[in-house]
Amino acid sequence: MAKVVVDAATCVGCGLCEQNCPEVFEMKDDGIAHVKTHTCASCDLKEVAGQCPVTAITVS
Repeated sequence: MAKVVVDAATCVGCGLCEQNCPEVFEMKDDGIAHVKTHTCASCDLKEVAGQCPVTAITVS
């Protein structure tokens, strides 16, 4: 299973990850993305991470 991590210090809260994969990512009131689960049947998580403009998401 992949491990998805959002670096809270780097995240700028653009919401792109949540738009691309709402099953895994969620924007919360603190203005940063949070990981809900580490798997997604319909998204390529490495591709979603690669679209982060500040590279705050890692998938290992």
